[in-house]
Amino acid sequence: MTIPTETWLLALALLAGIVALLLLLARGARRFGLAPAAGRRLKTEEVLPLDSRRRLVIVRCDGREALLLLGGPQDVVVGWL
Repeated sequence: MTIPTETWLLALALLAGIVALLLLLARGARRFGLAPAAGRRLKTEEVLPLDSRRRLVIVRCDGREALLLLGGPQDVVVGWL
């Protein structure tokens, strides 16, 4: 028993429509904050040069901020803000 070509084309069109609808819903959920956005977890908030070698940097990671001292003999996490 063979299935008519029109049935296959209809099934393929319906599947494409469902996939498009799911992608549209996922994009809307990300836009309105209902789903986590794929992207970077680490962000540089502010940089303050202390001298020609050292600088203080505030970085944000997963919603928390850390103060870093960079450029000396060793890099140091000063603390979490």
